[in-house]
Amino acid sequence: MENQLQYKLPVFEGPLDLLLTLIAKNKIDIYDIQISELLEQYMKQINLMQENQMDIASDFLTMASRLVHIKSVMLLPKYEEEAEELKKELTGQLIEYAVCREVAAKLGKIYDFDTFERSASNIGYDMTYTRIHPSEDIVKAYISAVGRGKQKLPPAEDAFSGIVTHKIVSVNSKIIHLMRRLWHGKKLEYHEIFEVCEGRSDLVATFLATLELVKGKRIRIEGSGENAIVRMIENDRDKKNTESNDDFKENIN
Repeated sequence: MENQLQYKLPVFEGPLDLLLTLIAKNKIDIYDIQISELLEQYMKQINLMQENQMDIASDFLTMASRLVHIKSVMLLPKYEEEAEELKKELTGQLIEYAVCREVAAKLGKIYDFDTFERSASNIGYDMTYTRIHPSEDIVKAYISAVGRGKQKLPPAEDAFSGIVTHKIVSVNSKIIHLMRRLWHGKKLEYHEIFEVCEGRSDLVATFLATLELVKGKRIRIEGSGENAIVRMIENDRDKKNTESNDDFKENIN
């Protein structure tokens, strides 16, 4: 691939430099660029460069095609918004380039080969914190820092107590327990059955055990409400007199 000829004109360098020069020369408002007028001046400069037998860099030709495209879009009414966006984009690039060129010119005056630079000296800094904060802010900062530290700690064991250490009570164990309490003709008031229960699982298992014993005609519940009495069925006569269990079923329903 042949090396592209690099050149620098005395007035401008690159397509944006050329456009800024034409804008300043023809007193065109950079915030309201007339694309047709700018394209005409730009093409004249390109033709002048060709007449002087200079190789035109691809950047200049790309900018020329870009200006032609913007002008073509502006001629079509239905692409008016697109044309405005293309025009704004070109204006923004020109403004940024103008600022960079101005800064470069100022830096060029400052920089010279006669300047001597020395390395920075080691200076001792006072690292004492001298700012004064209200006590309320210090307390809030401490609480916030402690809270963030606790978030990184593993959860405590009691956090899983409701899941891992959940007590499981079997209905069969409650059936045996209730039968032992009613053995040898003992009687219990209905509410006394649940007085020894610990926790919800214990209550549910005791209630289901009571239903199973009533259904199996092992115990009977006499009376209703707070005065209901629970006792064991020990003979055939008791088994025949289980009609009162219907009252219990109505109560629990």
